[in-house]
Amino acid sequence: MDDKRNPDDGHDGAEQAPGPHDQGVQGGPPRYDPHGGAPGGPHSTEELHGLGTPPAANPPGPGPYQAPGRYPPQGAYQGAYPGPGPAHYPGPQHTGPAAPPQQAAAPPRRRPGAAVLVAGALAFALVGGAVGGVTGAYFATNDDSGSSSVVQALNDSTAKAQPTAAAPSGSVQQVAQKVLPSVVEIKVATRGGGGEGSGIILSQDGMILTNNHVATAETSGPVQIQVTFADGSTSPAKIVASDPVTDIAVIKADKTGLTPIELGSSSNLQVGQQVVAIGSPLGLSGTVTSGIISALNRPVSTSGNSGDQATVIDAIQTDAAINPGNSGGALVNMKGQLVGMNTAIASLGEGMGQQSGSIGLGFAIPVEQVKQISQDLITTGHAKHAQIGITVPVRSNAPGALVMSVLPGGPADQAGIKKGQIVTKVGDRVVSGGDGLIAAVRSHAPGDKVTITVTDQDGGNAHTVDVTLGEAQD
Repeated sequence: MDDKRNPDDGHDGAEQAPGPHDQGVQGGPPRYDPHGGAPGGPHSTEELHGLGTPPAANPPGPGPYQAPGRYPPQGAYQGAYPGPGPAHYPGPQHTGPAAPPQQAAAPPRRRPGAAVLVAGALAFALVGGAVGGVTGAYFATNDDSGSSSVVQALNDSTAKAQPTAAAPSGSVQQVAQKVLPSVVEIKVATRGGGGEGSGIILSQDGMILTNNHVATAETSGPVQIQVTFADGSTSPAKIVASDPVTDIAVIKADKTGLTPIELGSSSNLQVGQQVVAIGSPLGLSGTVTSGIISALNRPVSTSGNSGDQATVIDAIQTDAAINPGNSGGALVNMKGQLVGMNTAIASLGEGMGQQSGSIGLGFAIPVEQVKQISQDLITTGHAKHAQIGITVPVRSNAPGALVMSVLPGGPADQAGIKKGQIVTKVGDRVVSGGDGLIAAVRSHAPGDKVTITVTDQDGGNAHTVDVTLGEAQD
């Protein structure tokens, strides 16, 4: 359901101050749209983010996801950056009418997507018809020995295709054969329309992983969900629980005997490693694309339509083609193991007359975070998020994350971090700004101990402190 508008949160990695803009964790160069189809425009990047304060529940209306660039939801691709700026969620594709004001931006995008599909279908039909006409004319006007030999050859049993050979070990073909049965297409209907996206089967009895913006169609109202499986069968589904902060949701389909995906690890991924993306872009179920891991630990801030909340994910960047409708789909390694959930893409800005779509900049939530959050959602109905207890600006000239305020008695305060200092590293990971710190903190669980490197504003007096991360309160 990339067409969702779910821009929801973005504070959890680090705590966000309760200010008017705390929830919008945005900033950064490019924009990222979740699954490329969510309506709504990007939020201001000048907002302060409290590292730890969770965002509000699913806000109504479409919302483009944005990241250290901004990433709009995949439902409707949106972009405001001239270059590979805006990222969109490759997830939901809007299928219903959109609200004039809110969906104006997204609907156009999504509808354009639908228009593209229709046009494509017509093009195929015309080509097929043309080919059929030419073939018919050929056989009707040619009865010489040459034509008869062609007909005979076509009917000759010896010319029949041979059985498909087993897929080569470690090939994309083999990966596809293994993973396709574990990926589903999701359609969500709401009072105002709906959207489409993808999902990943977690259990034989119907537990399915997807993006929050797909499951909720970026609305706070009631939804009706239908899941289509690889064998073509369908089933209704209900939301088990969802988390707008991390853009992760679990739904339960009324079906058993399913094929769960094999979970891998994202902790040992390497840049340049081959991966395969599987999902339902633009409603084309079971679509398989391949590429490599382009970068790791890429802080991606996706903001929603409401303009007051954002989601910052510690993303895996890939050049595997991801488009609207891919949101919630699988990113797997060459063993067919899940390493990430496709969530957002970067695309050229709308102002450049561009429509959201794959430009080789796709982003997935690492499976380690997916495991942690989905387990929380299934067992307790809500997710736990780590917080450090400071507020940082999305953008600043500081070579790191500038500490704007410190929560009294919070993890950072207890570790001795002061207002005005700059956080430059979390462990061995370099922090380049507010989004980077939020993403780094969010990649951990409450109770984890991390080593933070801080400096004075002039870059001097660099030293490390150990911080035990707390749990963000709703």
